[in-house]
Amino acid sequence: MSPFVKFYLFAYNSLQACAWTISLLKILSSVVSSKTIDGAYASAGDLISVIQTVAVAEVLHGAIGIVPSGALSPLMQWSGRTHFILAVVRQVKEVQDLPWLPITLVAWCLGEMIRYPHYAFNCFGRCPFWLIYLRYTAFIVNFPLGLVGEVWIMYQALPYIKDRNPYSNFFSNFPFTYYDFLRVGLMIYPFLWLKLYLHMVRQRKAKLGRSDHDKHEGKRKRM
Repeated sequence: MSPFVKFYLFAYNSLQACAWTISLLKILSSVVSSKTIDGAYASAGDLISVIQTVAVAEVLHGAIGIVPSGALSPLMQWSGRTHFILAVVRQVKEVQDLPWLPITLVAWCLGEMIRYPHYAFNCFGRCPFWLIYLRYTAFIVNFPLGLVGEVWIMYQALPYIKDRNPYSNFFSNFPFTYYDFLRVGLMIYPFLWLKLYLHMVRQRKAKLGRSDHDKHEGKRKRM
């Protein structure tokens, strides 16, 4: 990897880490000041929408080969989240104050506040073990929270989407509406999520197993 690519990836991941941290602080500040979680989306929704959209860069990174992840897994995660936050939450105001939305957004923020620093340190091959451990452990809780929140909020949005028929111009070219698309999407969503979750489980075994092995080898050498 060239020094320019390393610097670019480090800068991109560092900026994303900062943006997600700011998003979490905005949510927490809103909760503290209003003593309710109802304003979480109003406080950080716009910023989260922007940085989640910009994350399409990670699909391109995998597609052109400057990171080893490939394009499929980043595309699945990016498209699912971006559709959720832009096409559903941003358009259906009635779901913006549901209790599961701030829970989902906090889970996103915490996950990305771990993932992006992990990527940034890896640009130079100097990621501390505690951060590696967090990266491949925190998802065990964060991923299910995100799944439940996203599915529940999209389900709650269905009546409003059926009534308003959004994106009708686009879907006029298809024999189904966006409402139909979303209902089918909700049925397959858990299966797509499970693919990503099992991928992370395999990654956890590979990364943490190897790290533990390296630590034990280091102890043996010192002895």
